[in-house]
Amino acid sequence: MEKTLSPFEVLNAINCNEHTEKKNGLTYLSWAWAWQIVKKNYPTASYTVYENADGWNYFTDGVTCWVKTGVTIEGLEHIEYLPVMDYNNRSIPAGKVTSFDVNKAIQRSLTKAAARHGLGLYIYAGEDLPEDAAQAQQAAQNAPKRTKRTTAPAAPASAPQEPANATPPRSLTQAQFQRLATAEANGQRTKTGEQPRQWWIDNYNPSEDEIRAFDQSVDMLRSFQ
Repeated sequence: MEKTLSPFEVLNAINCNEHTEKKNGLTYLSWAWAWQIVKKNYPTASYTVYENADGWNYFTDGVTCWVKTGVTIEGLEHIEYLPVMDYNNRSIPAGKVTSFDVNKAIQRSLTKAAARHGLGLYIYAGEDLPEDAAQAQQAAQNAPKRTKRTTAPAAPASAPQEPANATPPRSLTQAQFQRLATAEANGQRTKTGEQPRQWWIDNYNPSEDEIRAFDQSVDMLRSFQ
């Protein structure tokens, strides 16, 4: 009988390296992509942004502030606490915290809560690859090398030529994706008067999955307003 993998085993095996960004020596995973992957694998998954007794979406002791979020997958919730920090990853004094700072902290906290379920957990452990990929890479390195044959190599087949006018596909960086989603959520327009979402679709030709992730990001941002 084939073993059914747990949510942790499924998510922990996913390679997230193409969806990370480095800032100040630390690696960050795109929260929009992380949530897309969670929902794609577990459609009933949900998240919670906890509020204090006054209905604020952050907590404070009068000196600094922090947020509390939770991600629930198949009935199991993992909770993450995260300080509200500046670009240098230092706690912002309570009197200087803005709603934008809180919003960023919530997004990062949700990503870390998802990591407790396995998705991108290796990033926070300081590793380069998820467990399964790292094991496969190690096995390949330890495999005995074959002796080279001395027979003359066959003539290589000619590679198919791309059309001269072929244009390489373009994509947004995580930071650009975030700025565009924020602009869409705030009802802003581009310099040409277009809605950010439509401008992105017209100029970058994103996939359906990318558009779905963008729309989910916008909805989440609007829920924080």
